[in-house]
Amino acid sequence: MSHPFKELGIPADMVRGLEDLGITTPTKVQEKVIPFLLKDGGDLIAQAQTGTGKTAAFGLPLLTKINTQSKEIQGLVIAPTRELAKQIGKQLFRFTKYTEKIFVEVLCGGDNIDRQVDSLRRPTHIIVVTPGRLIDLLERRALSLESVRHVVLDEADEMLSMGFKKELNEILKLTPDRQSTWLFSATFPEAINLLIKGCMSAGAHSIQIDQAHVVNRDIDHRFAICKRDEKTEFISDFLKRQKEARGLIFCRTKAGAISLCRELANLGFPVDVLQGDLTQKERDKVMRAFKKERVQFMIATDVAARGIDVADLTFVIHHQLPEQAEYYTHRSGRTARAGKKGMSIALIEPKEKWQITQLEAKLKVTFREYWPAKSK
Repeated sequence: MSHPFKELGIPADMVRGLEDLGITTPTKVQEKVIPFLLKDGGDLIAQAQTGTGKTAAFGLPLLTKINTQSKEIQGLVIAPTRELAKQIGKQLFRFTKYTEKIFVEVLCGGDNIDRQVDSLRRPTHIIVVTPGRLIDLLERRALSLESVRHVVLDEADEMLSMGFKKELNEILKLTPDRQSTWLFSATFPEAINLLIKGCMSAGAHSIQIDQAHVVNRDIDHRFAICKRDEKTEFISDFLKRQKEARGLIFCRTKAGAISLCRELANLGFPVDVLQGDLTQKERDKVMRAFKKERVQFMIATDVAARGIDVADLTFVIHHQLPEQAEYYTHRSGRTARAGKKGMSIALIEPKEKWQITQLEAKLKVTFREYWPAKSK
């Protein structure tokens, strides 16, 4: 029987690696992106959410284009955060379990730079990087991008909102012989369009999952009206009913996140906080505890949560709605991954009801009011 990924053009040895990972049916993004990148392979602009399988969508075609006889860096994947870069590197490694050896290096801030310089002395075909660390390594002349043929910009909107515009432009100038640029973004603010104009051909192929798919349809969107001083009590009551279920709670500010974490911890909940003042070591420790399920609930700010990818999160709570609709998409997209269901609950004060109406219109989703189940 023919395999769906083989029908898309993925070689048999890679399909075998996918089967070992339990990946048998392509997602919508993979169905649209893979055939184009394998056949044409030119510039691509794709709208894709985190959790839609985009790593395989660009990763599998990228791996097929590597010349293993050469020792040069041919593929460059740029990601906004350390967590996302490591996750992509891990996936690429797994996809090549049965193929000829393709060497992938993950280079990001927070890791020992001297060790990275040493590792780049070995043959390297693909590098997965965060922008800042790549600039550091280029300044040290630890690597050259001259042989790079394919550049992937993953979560481009996140990179620009984190202030990496200058670094991206600098890096792209250093890959003059690239054959293609593949850009993936969940949202398309004006800054993205400027980046596209600067680094891609006018005839770049565009793949847009229709607006109704931008926000995952497996997410149940709810809102609950409660005054500011009632929010901790609401969250506490909700968490008590969760049994084994795990989730994320978003706050707008660091101070708010730390304060809510303290209140919930004092009430006995297994909770921790991710916020921008943590050192890389502290952040890694918090993330490890959450991934290993030693911490059931995580509180985070939008900036600190970038790159989080934790399987099987059942819910997301918005202590306050974010300032931009794009952030709502990123936040709520942390739940309902890989075909599972999830709930996103926004806590709003009575005067903020108009924001829900605005989100419904902008994101083409429907919110229902959340009514807590009555305790028996």
